[in-house]
Amino acid sequence: MKIAIVNDVLMAVEVLRRVVITVPDYQVAWIAKDGAQAVTKCAQNTPDLILMDLLMPVMNGVEATRHIMQNSPCAILVVTASVKGNSSQVFEAMGHGALDVVSTPVLGKSGNPEAAQTLLAKIATIGKLIGKSVPKRSQQRTGEQKISPSSLKSQSSIQRNFRKDNKEISAFIPKKPGFWTNALVVIGSSTGGPKTLAKILSHLPQNFSGAVVIIQHVDFQFAYGLSEWLNQQIPLPVQLAQDDSRLTPGRVLIAGTNDHLTLQPNLRLKYTKEPLNYPYRPSVDVFFKSIAQNWPGKGTGVLLTGMGRDGAEGLSQLRSKGWHTIAQDKNTCIVYGMPKAAAELGAAVEILPLNAIAPAIIKQLAR
Repeated sequence: MKIAIVNDVLMAVEVLRRVVITVPDYQVAWIAKDGAQAVTKCAQNTPDLILMDLLMPVMNGVEATRHIMQNSPCAILVVTASVKGNSSQVFEAMGHGALDVVSTPVLGKSGNPEAAQTLLAKIATIGKLIGKSVPKRSQQRTGEQKISPSSLKSQSSIQRNFRKDNKEISAFIPKKPGFWTNALVVIGSSTGGPKTLAKILSHLPQNFSGAVVIIQHVDFQFAYGLSEWLNQQIPLPVQLAQDDSRLTPGRVLIAGTNDHLTLQPNLRLKYTKEPLNYPYRPSVDVFFKSIAQNWPGKGTGVLLTGMGRDGAEGLSQLRSKGWHTIAQDKNTCIVYGMPKAAAELGAAVEILPLNAIAPAIIKQLAR
């Protein structure tokens, strides 16, 4: 696999280079010291994967990701030294098509050698997704769908003409008593998810009466940053889901660990390590299936942009239980993987563009 490194810190470049070349299947295609240089080099020699820093002179990693995904798309893995300090930029880059994020490894006595193994694991997973060879020692995973660079789209190229008339939206807010068991919204997302989530949730009104639970494929160390970032983007309060959390109308909960979030028969949330063989942690499928099994009423299930097939089977189970299920359409997905799998299974009642999903959710609560 040809891997490019974009970073303005010489020491970080050398660490990344050393980590990459420990795997015989990997080679360093080129190195860029800023985002503008990366855009130029990528157009001339598009690699299989770019390890993209965020904070750089001339052009930062967010803008570089946006330009690359528009002009010479390839897989991009964000590599950042500061998890908390760069969370907003991380989610902006993921919104433009970056596939994942990982901490910059630091070698030596004061380093974090486990970060190097995490980086290699992320590279191996992306290698499988783009159809490149993966070292035999890498753990094999099932249910992942190969994606090509041309299938990765820049979020900026997607039309997002949302309804902005709050009065029109508010007309759908349910005012009838006894609707609570139907007022649950569950959402699964992956690549391109953070910005897509922000667009949908920002168009739910402040007096939205449903409970919302989100499973977003993001490493646990970025989960808190995602919740804080969304809190700045949307009118509803956002929190990380905890063991024993209750589902509360008007609140958004996000899975916050690398274990699977589930709904228990007592209608409280719980994290579980099982099943161990699922390729994504937390898994959308595991959560959706637990909702189908334990939630006493109906609700709305939504599957958004993302690679692989996670969530498709769970969405199908929700539909079989009488839920209203929605899959994002191909034209507005960064990666049309998870929603495509749902469409192929017949799991979605509706296949909608991004700008139609929030009104559809609100309309369902009014019924």
